[in-house]
Amino acid sequence: MNRLTTSRGEFDLARFPEHSRQELRAWDAADEYLLRHLDGTDDGPLDLSGTVVVAGDRWGALVTALAAHRPVQITDSFLAQEATRANLVRNGIDQDGVRLLSTRDTPPERIDVLLVRVPKSLALLEDELCRLAPAVHPGTVVVGTGMVTEIHTSTLRLFERVLGPTRTSLAVRKARLILCTPEPRPAPVVNPWPLSYPLPGDVGVVSGLTVVNHAGVFCADRLDIGTRFFLRNLPERKGPEHVVDLGCGNGVVGLAAALANEEARVTFVDESHQAIASAKATFLAGGVPSPDRAEFLVGDCLSGTPAGSVDLVLNNPPFHSHRATTDATAWRMFTGARAALRRGGELWVVGNRHLGYHVKLRRLFGNCEVVASDPKFVVLRAAKR
Repeated sequence: MNRLTTSRGEFDLARFPEHSRQELRAWDAADEYLLRHLDGTDDGPLDLSGTVVVAGDRWGALVTALAAHRPVQITDSFLAQEATRANLVRNGIDQDGVRLLSTRDTPPERIDVLLVRVPKSLALLEDELCRLAPAVHPGTVVVGTGMVTEIHTSTLRLFERVLGPTRTSLAVRKARLILCTPEPRPAPVVNPWPLSYPLPGDVGVVSGLTVVNHAGVFCADRLDIGTRFFLRNLPERKGPEHVVDLGCGNGVVGLAAALANEEARVTFVDESHQAIASAKATFLAGGVPSPDRAEFLVGDCLSGTPAGSVDLVLNNPPFHSHRATTDATAWRMFTGARAALRRGGELWVVGNRHLGYHVKLRRLFGNCEVVASDPKFVVLRAAKR
């Protein structure tokens, strides 16, 4: 836990889930820069009396600091929502004063102040701005923020295309602001999301089927090579069993499991609301004979799954958390899978060879087998004994 000091007070903040050796802060210089900008200059602070919307607040730092103005938070991340709730409680702030929405929820009808923490995905930013644009009016204050490595010419062009004239501030501590002046449009900008594409013909049971990707989902316009390799090497299983597509993304791996085993019940889990929406759409487009065999959960890995209730976990873990490279998410996925699996159940993982997941799996499960490998990827199998 760390303390953020602002003109509005000091706030103890942490990421979610919190643990004692957490080294990554719940805010950065971009969040601080935005909060200082809202304080204004000689003319006083910016007017925050209207509807304030904070899009992309990563761990709730902005919303916590601005809670007195009853902001609306819009995020794709379940973890960000949970961090926000925890940080509000931690600082003695009434949760009812902050409205938490996902990127799949209907945004407010009118926005007077729009604060945007620029996401890593330009596609997600495009979708967000297109969805929020109808609520923005010429008097709306629009300020984006991000580290200089996150703000590109394409970012500025996107703000300008969707909302209006855009400029940037000077960089301060490697952070920058985006200052946008909304102007009326003759017609709203068309939102191109979600995208759909057919799968190639060499990926097993899902070959040729349609994948649906909402903005922000990994490799939204094509099948990534890691998943392609995984689909070619999935286990061949039959009979009634509970399968989990953990960190499901667009859901193509879980769809393959459902089509390969007509008696399987498949649970799709991801912390991204956009991913779960994609998985649902992909599953329905896949023509599964009994679509009621699927469950779709937005959550923190397998924290809500009863122990010993799962037969097979399929996992392609991420190794980034925003700009940070970390194996923390993979480790939580592996430990959560072990707890959820019944005795004899299996965890199948695909990953880059250099990540060394086999070491962690052997430490956790006491065993790990290489199922398939190529120069870049490896598929591993660990069994709960």
